[in-house]
Amino acid sequence: MKTLAFSCLALALTFSLLPLRTVAVNGTVKTEGGLLEGVAMSSGVRVFKGIPYAAPPVGDLRWKPPQPAAKWNGVRKADRFSDSCMQALTRSRNPWTKEFMVQNDASEDCLGLNVWIGAKAASEKRPVLVWIHGGAFYEGSGEIITYDGEELAKKGLVVVTINYRLGIFGFYIHPELTKESPQNASGNYGLLDCVAALQWIQKNIAAFGGDPSRVTIAGQSAGAMAVHALTASPLAKGLFHRAIAESGSGVGRRTKSLATSEQDGVKWAETKGATSLKDLRAKSAADLMGGARFAPVVDGWFLPAEVPAIFAQGKQNDVPTLTGLTADEGSSSPTYGKVNFEEFAKQAQQRFGAQAEAFLKLYPSGDQNQSGLSQKQSARDQGLVSMYLWAAERAKTGKTNAYTYYFARGIPWPEHPEFGAFHTGDVPYFFANLKHLNRPWEAVDRKLSETASDYWVNFAKTGNPNGKGLPPWPAFDTKQAVTMELGEKTGVRAVAEKEKLAFFTDYFAKQR
Repeated sequence: MKTLAFSCLALALTFSLLPLRTVAVNGTVKTEGGLLEGVAMSSGVRVFKGIPYAAPPVGDLRWKPPQPAAKWNGVRKADRFSDSCMQALTRSRNPWTKEFMVQNDASEDCLGLNVWIGAKAASEKRPVLVWIHGGAFYEGSGEIITYDGEELAKKGLVVVTINYRLGIFGFYIHPELTKESPQNASGNYGLLDCVAALQWIQKNIAAFGGDPSRVTIAGQSAGAMAVHALTASPLAKGLFHRAIAESGSGVGRRTKSLATSEQDGVKWAETKGATSLKDLRAKSAADLMGGARFAPVVDGWFLPAEVPAIFAQGKQNDVPTLTGLTADEGSSSPTYGKVNFEEFAKQAQQRFGAQAEAFLKLYPSGDQNQSGLSQKQSARDQGLVSMYLWAAERAKTGKTNAYTYYFARGIPWPEHPEFGAFHTGDVPYFFANLKHLNRPWEAVDRKLSETASDYWVNFAKTGNPNGKGLPPWPAFDTKQAVTMELGEKTGVRAVAEKEKLAFFTDYFAKQR
């Protein structure tokens, strides 16, 4: 009988471990909310879509910090994305074709995340990449096809994409909201959502074969701003271990104060015919759309001070950071590279004042062709120098390495060559997702995507992008004004010519 009892106990223990030991075989994973069943892909990767990491922020939970998601009984099929967070849906807007834009529905019930895994067992402890989408904090989603995590999962990562509240629902500030808050803060709900998602990952990602001690947060544009904010926030301490910020590192950026934004919130409420917070919560989501835009603020809780000030004090979450920009960040503007020489000189005077003459010597505008080229080159140099100065400021208190890049390759697009290496154009390369865009890809694109995604994978694994077979990528060093160029040729290059570096360094110093 003792032998039989022992055998039954051993058998029971064996079966109790199965959900963790056979993550990608039977398709179910046990989380704190309940059992999840994912979807198998032909590549061997399994995806779990629309996992709730917080309760729907509706009714009285509108404009409150995220609350725990309800648990469920039985097995929940994780086979479809949750709705994208509430926004005006624009399916495409050049240069951002449909592959870069939301294609599903939007609602307030949107706080879900998606997980791609290639692990066969929870014990594999693969590094985790958490993607925070861009979209100026008023649009975007974790369901966008460009962010599909299959290829990176094949390369050894656990990939997570998240939704977070946007626009008026994610960043609204009002005196009544501040008053009802135990922390005496309002706004930043979208960023608090990111914290809640990271907390969920710490509790649950091990069951997917992920390593909660190797979490990389990554984002582009507004997502990069969120990455910087999380790096500065005491609420995110210990929730991640590396950071990637694409098209989002530079000097001279300011964040509004809570007091200033509260008054903006009161004025906006008046345009909606609301005299109280109760009135606003009673309105439909559609009725609240439009009007003023709200963004992250210094609320005294999530952000005790402006991000640069927190870094200057050495109070940031000091993690290895990889950051960069594209060559043609501003190419969505209809005047990009097309300004005439008279207008170019006028703009130089308005922007640089007493420095305008020195600027025009470096970036001449004798005719329209020359002024267009000078407009592009000056914008590129200004962005590169701003990023360099940001890294130099970071290095004053940071003990971890930073790695910077300049993405020079434009997605092949014969119909629209004017967009070049546009804002967000580097993302499909890093995700190794060229297959999702119908473009005349060349061998150089496929090689660049392989290289860029390998850099990401290495960085997520170790905090260093370098690896076997890759061009060496030096860490930032104040003694060398260089960055890594990723393009038709990949290698180290100067941030800018010596005179141009000096000009913009002086310009930013005067701005501050």
